[in-house]
Amino acid sequence: MSFLSTTLSRVKPSPTVAVSTLAQELKAAGQDVIGLGAGEPDFDTPQNIKDAAVAAIAAGKTKYTAPDGMPELKQAICDKFARENGLSYTTKQISVGTGGKQILYNALMATLNPGDEVVIPAPYWVSYPDMVLLAGGTPVAVEATLESDFKLTPDQLEAAITPNTKWFIFNSPSNPTGAGYTRDELKGLTDVLLRHPHVWVMSDDMYEHLTYDGFEFCTPAQIEPALYERTLTCNGVSKAYAMTGWRIGYAGGPEPLIAAMRKIQSQSTSNPCSISQWAALEALNGPQDFLAPNNAIFKRRRDLVVTALNAIDGLTCPTPEGAFYVYPSIAGLIGKTTPKGTVIENDAIFATALLEETGVAVVFGAAFGLSPNFRVSYATSDENLKEACARIATFCASLT
Repeated sequence: MSFLSTTLSRVKPSPTVAVSTLAQELKAAGQDVIGLGAGEPDFDTPQNIKDAAVAAIAAGKTKYTAPDGMPELKQAICDKFARENGLSYTTKQISVGTGGKQILYNALMATLNPGDEVVIPAPYWVSYPDMVLLAGGTPVAVEATLESDFKLTPDQLEAAITPNTKWFIFNSPSNPTGAGYTRDELKGLTDVLLRHPHVWVMSDDMYEHLTYDGFEFCTPAQIEPALYERTLTCNGVSKAYAMTGWRIGYAGGPEPLIAAMRKIQSQSTSNPCSISQWAALEALNGPQDFLAPNNAIFKRRRDLVVTALNAIDGLTCPTPEGAFYVYPSIAGLIGKTTPKGTVIENDAIFATALLEETGVAVVFGAAFGLSPNFRVSYATSDENLKEACARIATFCASLT
């Protein structure tokens, strides 16, 4: 309609949300659907965290807080950064938002001007480019292919940076691939960034605690302290603490940037839910002993899915270092035809046909900026994963 903003025409709805919504609708209509599109753990929020929220309600902690988070939670975040990442922040350098997405969005809105570029490794989380577009900037996607284990090389980063580059968005372990950068691999990137002092770093560490096989997590400002003054280190409680619906994300960064983000939040949503903040405080300060058992379950599921998908002719599925996704290639299936006569011309057609003919919902690779692939979230039961992989195998075998 003509009265809508022209900016809105530059962005699209989230494909991952669309897939999950469609799967739920088909289930509600009575169809046998296995949804592998949701980016959230199937574990319940730990009991101590839920108890903290109930206690906060009972104590009447239901009023407004500071726009970007209450002091107690900000201090807990400072303590977390110091304890786990070797990063020293004051509470004035902390922003708490309604989920990690708001933190990233606020930062981009606070800093981007028309013509500013943001370098984003692809495959990327679906929201990065669209948030850049909404903020008036220009996303610059750089493909990190299967051959490089879906990791950006220093040479690629160097080639992507221009005088107009404002931000480099870094995500490890990655959504959608689960790829994690080692210390040496990250040092290669930070060495490039040291040569370009006009480029800021937005590090999305949301999957920090979801790593496997002894992988050691690290974050850019930790690897290269010289980048501290131009790095926004972003995180949240959604994934590791199974708190996706609580909507609490946070970041540490230079005080002027945090103040600018606070200004935006004060005129948009204002404070995150007070009860969620008290729950997040308990998450960060409370027992962490559930993380290892949860990770053991995720690792088992990862290995199950990787083994099953690699046994299918036409699919290639690398083993990720973290998160709860795999990102198999369907290069060997392009051009084949389904029993119903659909030609698999790309990964979007593959995903649609897979859902319609088998009831397995995945997210097509083009949504993440790299094709021909699809993303599987293995944050569901072993039984669902075994059945889903069996259906995928049957579907792929039926192609001619």
